[in-house]
Amino acid sequence: MNRQPKYRQVADALRREIDDSTYGPGERLPSESELAKRFTASRNTVRAGLNLLVSEGLITSSQGLGYEVRSHEVFELNASRFENLNFPQSGDAYSTDVTAAGRRPHQTFRVEMQPAPAEVAERLKVEPGSTAVLRHCHRYVDDVPWSTQATYYPGWLVDRAPRLAQPGDIEEGTTRYLAAHGIEQVGYFDEISTRMPTPEEARLLEIGAGVPVLLWQRTGHTADAPARCTITTFRGDLNRMNYEIGDLAARGESL
Repeated sequence: MNRQPKYRQVADALRREIDDSTYGPGERLPSESELAKRFTASRNTVRAGLNLLVSEGLITSSQGLGYEVRSHEVFELNASRFENLNFPQSGDAYSTDVTAAGRRPHQTFRVEMQPAPAEVAERLKVEPGSTAVLRHCHRYVDDVPWSTQATYYPGWLVDRAPRLAQPGDIEEGTTRYLAAHGIEQVGYFDEISTRMPTPEEARLLEIGAGVPVLLWQRTGHTADAPARCTITTFRGDLNRMNYEIGDLAARGESL
């Protein structure tokens, strides 16, 4: 005998059918009344089960349109070669990787001079509140919000690399631009975490209920000092990261 509450039984059955593609991405589920008949349950019970799947990020709900299986066209980012100057690219790493995957990149920018937040100042080894250049971009893949990226540069870099403080994109990418001015990043320290989005993040990334964000914080170091701290916030349902470490020739595929 199934001792689970009825609404969980409804959710479990529908979850299995989503997993086995009985209901594919973008497909509508049966109405609440149809599901109530199928499961011999009240509409309130069915609604509770559906809301559980909404909170898990599996389906979306639209007033008057019912419930739809969420589309998950995942973009895979290779974090090992991202910004690698030895890897051929025609622009910045984001545009190159998205284009190489047969997808369409688009991004908007803003540039500000502002006090460095405490956690950023710690990573850049500067005084909290000291002036930093913030380059913020809102990135899209195929017109779908993909990530936001906030990169902080210590103020001392501006004299050597003045384009950092100018509005708009740096076409060749900031990593290449800095290297061309003798500021080569020789190492990166990455921190990765997940959490639920803030209201502002949910708005910018158009995140539905139950979908977390993936936070990737990378501090780039020259041989002498940290040069920048980048905090990228990804939609958790549309992104996957991988790293390449060591000799991977045995994988038998071109990476």
